[in-house]
Amino acid sequence: MEKKSQVYGLRAIIEAVEAGQAIQKVYLQKGLKGTLAQELESLLRKENISTSYVPVEKLNRLSKNNHQGAIANISPVSFSDFETMVEKVVQEKKEPFFLLLDGVTDVRNFGAIIRTAECCGVDGIVIPKQGSAPVTDDTVKTSAGAAFSVPIAKIGHLKDAIFYLQSNGINIVAATEKSKDDLFDLDVSGPCAIVMGAEDTGISPSILKAADKRAKIPLMGKIGSLNVSVACGVFLYEVVRQRLN
Repeated sequence: MEKKSQVYGLRAIIEAVEAGQAIQKVYLQKGLKGTLAQELESLLRKENISTSYVPVEKLNRLSKNNHQGAIANISPVSFSDFETMVEKVVQEKKEPFFLLLDGVTDVRNFGAIIRTAECCGVDGIVIPKQGSAPVTDDTVKTSAGAAFSVPIAKIGHLKDAIFYLQSNGINIVAATEKSKDDLFDLDVSGPCAIVMGAEDTGISPSILKAADKRAKIPLMGKIGSLNVSVACGVFLYEVVRQRLN
């Protein structure tokens, strides 16, 4: 279900956070004082919600309403609880199939990835709360509506997601050009979670270390890497190919 995209006002944002609204980011006026402002800041830190401190002029551009020095962007889709999502899939599916995104920040790449994930039968997408592309109207449009179909969960630390998935018998396969193994030589037919990294820096070292397997896509040309959404499509469809065979 599509939601309103913005909440403004200190008390309104506090109530939205406490009600479990999928808040992408909060813009707070620099130098904002008062008990209510302190309560909101404390709540945003507790919930690990992305926050930017900006001049009042920017807030005025973002909203013509009486924002009281605070504006929150709301996701157009609802996020799933990570553990609940995994437990449901593990109970219902013989070969769970997840996708983890480590630092993918471009909303259109994210949308394209969601679309491909839906086409490949991915059971759920996991992203960290900080440093990920938000689910905006552009994301939904680029996903061709798949953002409403594929469960998406946010988690504080992606490593926690990896350890939880591993404890449920799911192999973690990291996409990295630094691997000596080609994707097409790797067995990814069983329960697995594919990890894709940031557009520029790839997967962070700690996530790579935690993965069960690492694989690269063989490249025949002069350019050293693929766009992340294209690379993700190659990895996901290799899982599909192996399962069909």
